[in-house]
Amino acid sequence: MPLVPMRQILAEAEKGNYGVGAFNVNNMEQLQAIVNAAAGQKAPVILQVSRGALEYSEKEYLVAMIRVAAQKNPEIPIAMHLDHGSSLELVKEVIDLGFTSVMIDGSLEEDGKTPRSFESNVRLTREVVQYAHPRGVTVEGELGTLGGIEEDIAASEVILTDPRQAGRFVAETGVDALALAIGTSHGAYKFKKQPVLRMDIIREVKKLLPETFLVMHGSSSVPRELVDEVNAYGGKVPGAMGVPIPMIQEAIGLGIRKINIDTDGRLAFTGAIRRYMVENPAVFDQRKYLAAGREAIKSWVERKMQDFGTAGHAGDYTPASLEDMKTLYTR
Repeated sequence: MPLVPMRQILAEAEKGNYGVGAFNVNNMEQLQAIVNAAAGQKAPVILQVSRGALEYSEKEYLVAMIRVAAQKNPEIPIAMHLDHGSSLELVKEVIDLGFTSVMIDGSLEEDGKTPRSFESNVRLTREVVQYAHPRGVTVEGELGTLGGIEEDIAASEVILTDPRQAGRFVAETGVDALALAIGTSHGAYKFKKQPVLRMDIIREVKKLLPETFLVMHGSSSVPRELVDEVNAYGGKVPGAMGVPIPMIQEAIGLGIRKINIDTDGRLAFTGAIRRYMVENPAVFDQRKYLAAGREAIKSWVERKMQDFGTAGHAGDYTPASLEDMKTLYTR
């Protein structure tokens, strides 16, 4: 099956009132683990590629592997999505590479730290929509900023989404999906005490924008067992805390359709590799320890797909193509 536009995956999730995990991919083992989990769970999946992943993988290598994964698993709807795009130039580049969805993070300047003005965010996001939609490509925008650090993204201040601005933002940009700032953050250290999320923001935005797909960034749960394994085998990840699964499920019930997760996969991969190396000190075949990491990611993704209600939904529809989306956008 060719890669599908993210818009269709989220539209089916809206009909079924479930969430779809958007998992970051950097290398072959991550990709295999996530797609194999999706195949086993019969679940649609969004594969996210960040600017850092494009650089690390020399982009063409990673894109080629994702295409092969889609071809090998024709029964699984897979979208290839740019995570936190910073410019129209980058969006054009990845669309030329075959991405079926892009996120333009107009909430921050290109330095990944300084908040943009609302007007500047609207202007950049609209330019991306005007380029992407005629090519059938889904666009996700962001309103508000998250805390924490992810690669080179570290907002200098946290700004929660204003529901009243959200209505104006979508009307003026035409985005398909909107990432909300509700108190989550990037990385493994999301909260210093009891987690609190602004569910009222989701509720209000959903009421104002029933046709727009809502996105929750910074949604890793940072499970205690993953952190403990990393630390037990030589790691140093003290005091890490993520978003509890019940909170994510509540958000899905209120209308969140795309759930961004990266940190949990890193913890699962790293913990399994550390453990393997300690328990098998004579082994220096990288295929052995990378396979252990791959299996750990697969098990973790399977649990997420079950938790979010995604499992079992791959066969609900016939995936659309970018050509189908071009027709939709030009009606």
